[in-house]
Amino acid sequence: MAHIGLRRLGGGSIFSTIVFKTHPTMSLQLYFAPGACSFVPHVLLEMSGSPFEPCMVKLHKGEQNSDDYKAINPRGQVPVLVNHGQAVTQIVAIVLHLDQLFPQLGFLPTEALARAQAISTLAWMNNTVHPTFTHIFMPQKFSDQSEVQAALKPYNTQLFRGMLGELQALVNKAAAQSQTWLSGANFGPLDAYALTLTRWGTIAGIAPEEHPELWAFVCKVAEQPAVSRVMARERLQLNMSPSA
Repeated sequence: MAHIGLRRLGGGSIFSTIVFKTHPTMSLQLYFAPGACSFVPHVLLEMSGSPFEPCMVKLHKGEQNSDDYKAINPRGQVPVLVNHGQAVTQIVAIVLHLDQLFPQLGFLPTEALARAQAISTLAWMNNTVHPTFTHIFMPQKFSDQSEVQAALKPYNTQLFRGMLGELQALVNKAAAQSQTWLSGANFGPLDAYALTLTRWGTIAGIAPEEHPELWAFVCKVAEQPAVSRVMARERLQLNMSPSA
């Protein structure tokens, strides 16, 4: 197995004890929240076959704001990858680190231009598509005025719908080039992030039928054994539409 027993922050324990002493031979720990973008490195670690400790952070209970967690990530965000006691934050940095740790898996292309293009798409997913959904799901982060929050949701839902259309275009482009996955022959972070973003779309009320090629692709992603195991661990349902 690529993981050991799941650990969760809480219970008044000293956080550094959980991280650094519980499994002294375990060099990798991933702090994740179910359904969050931390799903991406969670899948990559599971695919690696390397032992790691998945540590759940319950965002809805505010565990990310505790002093214990902020001792690891002062920004109070997930994911955090801890490698031999050193924390790496921000999903793009974590993905690049995992790609270097497991070069045999080819999470990212090795050819210079293809690699740059894949990282460009990853950055777009993280710095443009992802925050657009945040405006839908947590508008209170951007205004304390109820009328502004109410306006943010429909406006950003339309933006997000268009971005899923862009993502579907990337799926179709990869298919036209006979690529199995978004960045080439090997499964990588773009594929796991595509699933995350498309799943979020159903939470926002964007039906899978609006982007049929994209939905077929993320269903293929979900069928991969490592992805299936992570979805089970995080207890995720792919389609979160009310009618699902």
